[in-house]
Amino acid sequence: MTQGETGAGTGTDGSSEPGKRPEDEPRSGVLIAFGQQLKLLRLRAGLDRTEFGNRVGYAAQSIASFEQGRRIPQPELIDKADAVLGAGGLLIALKKEVERAQYPLFFRDAAQLERKAVELCAYDTHMVKGLLQTEEYMRAVLAMRRPLLDEETIELRVAARLARQEIFSRWPAPLLSFVMEESVLRRPLGGRNVLRGQLEQLLLLGRNRNVEIQVMPLDRVDNAGVDGPYTVITCKGGEQFVYMEVQGRSNLLTDRDETQLAAARYGIIRSQALTPRETLGFIEKLLGDL
Repeated sequence: MTQGETGAGTGTDGSSEPGKRPEDEPRSGVLIAFGQQLKLLRLRAGLDRTEFGNRVGYAAQSIASFEQGRRIPQPELIDKADAVLGAGGLLIALKKEVERAQYPLFFRDAAQLERKAVELCAYDTHMVKGLLQTEEYMRAVLAMRRPLLDEETIELRVAARLARQEIFSRWPAPLLSFVMEESVLRRPLGGRNVLRGQLEQLLLLGRNRNVEIQVMPLDRVDNAGVDGPYTVITCKGGEQFVYMEVQGRSNLLTDRDETQLAAARYGIIRSQALTPRETLGFIEKLLGDL
């Protein structure tokens, strides 16, 4: 078993102090370094922020945020900036590390595996899986965090979660299975309107051919998911990983025996839940009751 991105209070760079939450790490040095390079190249090209922003399709205020390491640049911006500034690939070379920096430390390894997944199976007990969340639901749950997240961090987290949802349009299409407790769909986090939008999104996503969403009813006498939520990620070649997260800390299991047991347990959980077709009907009924 390996501890994914945090371990017992240790971040990916080993800089965390014992007892310190990994997500409380200072702003990523990668973003600061990228921003400094961007600014130096812009100044060398003789462009002010407004003119440079016009060329790459961003406002001057956004360019300032990129240069100060306060905002994650999207891959398309990095490509455009490299070309406009004649950087010769200098900015593009940082693209993968910049992409990793958009996620909190404890999730970065899992995010990379998620991008390569041929199959992803997730069981959730408290809230809708991040991959399935609407932007309004994301903002609501992130705003509820204690200690409070600052607005910049919330914006970064929202942008990162939305970017992850490209998995639904990826080709070849990965097989995606989600089982969630009934209470998840009844909990009005952010209010009834936010919940309504979230339920509608689940209906839309659940109709995709490669997506199966299932609900575990509250009245089930047997539930193999009593040990809590987790995600099984299968990559090309059949290699499996199990990701678990709680209170800003995570475990990424790689031991073959453990991952196989977790996958088998997920199969039992699926068999105990409503079928995907029954689940869509259940969600439609919940929407009608709101």
